[in-house]
Amino acid sequence: MTAALTRGGRALTAAALTTATAVLLGAAGLVVAGGSGDARAAGGGAVVLDEGEIDLAPRVVDGRLRLRIDDRTGATPVERAPSEVVLHVPPATRQHTPSPLAEAFGLVSQDLWQLNGQQSAGLFALEPGWSGARAGDATEVRLSAFAGPGVFGMADFTSEMENADEPPRVYLGSADPAPRAFTLGADAQRRTPTWLFAAEGVYRLTFTVTGADGGASDTETLAVVVGDDVDPADVLPGDGATPTGTPGTPGTPGTPTGSGGPSGTAPTAHVISKGHLDLAARKSDGDLEFQVKEGTPEDHEWYEPDEVVLHVTPVARRKIPQGYDFLGTPGDPVWWLPMSQHPDIVWPGWSTTEWDKDEIDGRFTYRLDSVRGPGNVALFSDGALGGTEVQINSGDGLPDAMTIAADTHRHTYWAFTAEGVYRTTWSWSATLADGTRVGDTETLAWVVGDDVDPGGVRPGEGSEPSATPTPTTATPSATPSAASSEPAASPSAPAAPSGSAAGAPAPSYGSGGTSVNGSLATTGSGAALLAGTAVAALLLGGAAVLSVRRRQRRRAS
Repeated sequence: MTAALTRGGRALTAAALTTATAVLLGAAGLVVAGGSGDARAAGGGAVVLDEGEIDLAPRVVDGRLRLRIDDRTGATPVERAPSEVVLHVPPATRQHTPSPLAEAFGLVSQDLWQLNGQQSAGLFALEPGWSGARAGDATEVRLSAFAGPGVFGMADFTSEMENADEPPRVYLGSADPAPRAFTLGADAQRRTPTWLFAAEGVYRLTFTVTGADGGASDTETLAVVVGDDVDPADVLPGDGATPTGTPGTPGTPGTPTGSGGPSGTAPTAHVISKGHLDLAARKSDGDLEFQVKEGTPEDHEWYEPDEVVLHVTPVARRKIPQGYDFLGTPGDPVWWLPMSQHPDIVWPGWSTTEWDKDEIDGRFTYRLDSVRGPGNVALFSDGALGGTEVQINSGDGLPDAMTIAADTHRHTYWAFTAEGVYRTTWSWSATLADGTRVGDTETLAWVVGDDVDPGGVRPGEGSEPSATPTPTTATPSATPSAASSEPAASPSAPAAPSGSAAGAPAPSYGSGGTSVNGSLATTGSGAALLAGTAVAALLLGGAAVLSVRRRQRRRAS
């Protein structure tokens, strides 16, 4: 029996339909390949589509049934044959998949690459739909052939369905127990089921559409590149062969060609592009020293801030959600580091765990003294009573500061408003129990996005010319930081922490089942939902997660 993809068949509530419509309208008109102009060329004269709205739509052409793609990713809608395009599913679309949805395709609950998934609202990624309105009658859509490195599937499983314990509505898939076909109703103006892919690589999806009378039919093969192991521009469309070139060679998304260094000689720096790290206050002969700890409590290494470059990969690129006006205009891109760990994004926290509480009189202060870079930097968290608490925001003036108790480890959200190289100067300070003031000031280098190769960026203060970020206006309910009106102070005179700003729940990434607030993992949709989210896309055009550079100096813990 085939599932029907019709107006009456989707188990969506009115609220869910309204939300989905808003998301689709917001995404309409976005251009592909990260930004401006038409879709970029791929192998064999094809175009790569990786961002915006498309529909697969059977229609009658010259008296024959044909499967076509209505491409609305650019300024002007274009009709294309599936064999003329390569779809790109970027790394940012990898997200936690609830057990009922995964099991419908013979999988265990895991992170899968998803288009139109529950957490996709805030991603810069494709939004593929199906439309039967131009076919003249109901149409059977069959996955008649399949090739790829992992399972492919298509289903509806909204948060409302999950909360109501409804099973997924499965349309087709490449593995049992999923069906191989569904019926596209003639009244289906636009339906957007979730597309799932279980592994990175090149997929060939062969769809056969057949009219209601069982006579007229058309078969087309659609090429899809998932992840960034393969450059989609090197992939032939349709049922063509995948080139044998090695990903990561010059010209592919995996190898940025820009350099942030002042010369062609790459400085010696340790690049951290993913995983856990702490910006820590350490003990040092009775004083305080600011150092970077990479790894876990059981397995880690210590670095001076001027030894490392932190890389915020394209996976962190998201749309600014409603309620986060202190970051810019909702819908514009922002590079967002979540409060919970994502496997492909660096996860910086703050640590004073080397100090006992009775060693400190009061609390530690960490203060952002200055930012040099193409955009603004903000740190914030979910408010205790809802909304958003903005602790540090270079967009409304610096210095800004926060305090933290001894023997404490914490994480916040981070956001960068533009791609490029940033130099953030931080000061740690505290008063010891005997009244001695201690502190340290260091500059930490960041590379945001993939326009610049982090391996070519000098750590620490560097030598790029100064860039003046565009100030943003904080939300009206924000309490101005007491520190923002004062001149930069020494570590012995820390600035006061910022106030709070109202806002919507922060975007969630959901990989690994972590919750939106960094709490214990959950399989419920509350932990998985994006509020504009969170979570891409990256994006996109492929994430440039580069190989880790040789470490310059290591410090034993």
